[in-house]
Amino acid sequence: MEANGNKRYVAVVGAGPAGLYAAKELADQGVHVALLNRDIKPGGLAEYGIYPDKYKMKSGLRRQFSQIMDTAQIEYFGNVTVGQEGDLTLTELRQMGFDAILVTVGAQGTKWLGMEGEELRGVYHAKDLVYHYNNLPPFSQQKFDIGRRVAIVGVGNVMMDIAHWAIRALKVDEVIAVARRGPAEVKFTKKEMETVAANLDVASLDEELARCTSVMNAVGQDVAAARAYLLSAQPRALEPVSDTRFRFDFLASPRRIIGDATGQVIGLEVEDTMLTLRDGDTKAKGLGTFRVIPVDTVVFAIGDRVDEGFGLPVVWNEFVKREDPCYPIEGNSYEVYDPATKQPIAGVFVAGWARKASEGLVGAARKDGTNGAQAVLQYLAQQPDDKLPADHAPIRCLASRLSARNGQVVRKADVRKLEAAEAFIAAAQQLPEFKFGSNDEMLAAIRNN
Repeated sequence: MEANGNKRYVAVVGAGPAGLYAAKELADQGVHVALLNRDIKPGGLAEYGIYPDKYKMKSGLRRQFSQIMDTAQIEYFGNVTVGQEGDLTLTELRQMGFDAILVTVGAQGTKWLGMEGEELRGVYHAKDLVYHYNNLPPFSQQKFDIGRRVAIVGVGNVMMDIAHWAIRALKVDEVIAVARRGPAEVKFTKKEMETVAANLDVASLDEELARCTSVMNAVGQDVAAARAYLLSAQPRALEPVSDTRFRFDFLASPRRIIGDATGQVIGLEVEDTMLTLRDGDTKAKGLGTFRVIPVDTVVFAIGDRVDEGFGLPVVWNEFVKREDPCYPIEGNSYEVYDPATKQPIAGVFVAGWARKASEGLVGAARKDGTNGAQAVLQYLAQQPDDKLPADHAPIRCLASRLSARNGQVVRKADVRKLEAAEAFIAAAQQLPEFKFGSNDEMLAAIRNN
């Protein structure tokens, strides 16, 4: 996309799946893209959020990302943080002359329930653990003390990933998935359940189903169908590698975390719930009766929220979007809105988990990133051509600004050097893959290749 011979420039902030596919969509239409990334490597949650042993899936995604990175009109700037306390602010990016900014940083914050005891030793958020075992700095270098009895709050695929790690890698004694609602409303897939199905305590499951039957029947839920789904992964379950007992605790709403005199978790107090129907959906309602699940670790797998320090307005864990968008795509708004001024922030868009936190996996991020880019393209098409000076060069300005900062900015060629270094070590050690666990190691590998 060029106007009177002048190029259009867009800064895409975040190089996960949404940002990468957005950059490709923009570049395919002639836009020159500066792709900024907090991490050294591109890929985001596709690189650091997929369970480590899913080598085939990750390899396929890396090939796609590599092809995108090879696009001539995409310039990559890794190891750069954007935010109010970052290397660059959004205001500075806009002042450099970018015609638009598309924010695809994902949901970098963690969602908590704000309950008593969250500060205790042994309480973690699932995303931090996922980053830890996937070797994302600095989480890769942090110590997480996981005990022998682990409660995971939530019943989605992220819960299953944490259960997978605790059962097959750590080989803890017991993993308990805690859910406010009932057995018919789990969110994980059968494929994810296959990783831990061999450790499922079926007798305990049947006891839970019997306890939940009257509540489920009252809202028209099929107990037999719920049981069938929960057991459907067993025929293709992975062979067990531990004696870990895996069980569910349904109709249990976490109320507080109990610690001992040393500040270590010793229990999770839950309130018993029932189910009610509201607008065709089931809701959990507390019964006022409480009990304690004895555990020494509590992990919250309840979703994520955007970073409030990024520099965009936030309401209810999400960046604020314009309700009546000028450039809607499939009925969704990608345009940032400022409730304080009651005006859209011209030229600033969001996509992927930055638009809707924890929504979908890689495929959904790809589609939303592409849609966000299409909204940006509509916006660019309506901008007057005469606003573009002959020396319009924001990417050159960005590169100059970053070259003056302390710390190494990672460019495309550097990513290739890092990939080669890690591939060499993996081959030498006969490993399916190898990842450096710190930024210092990655930067040293780049410098030495």
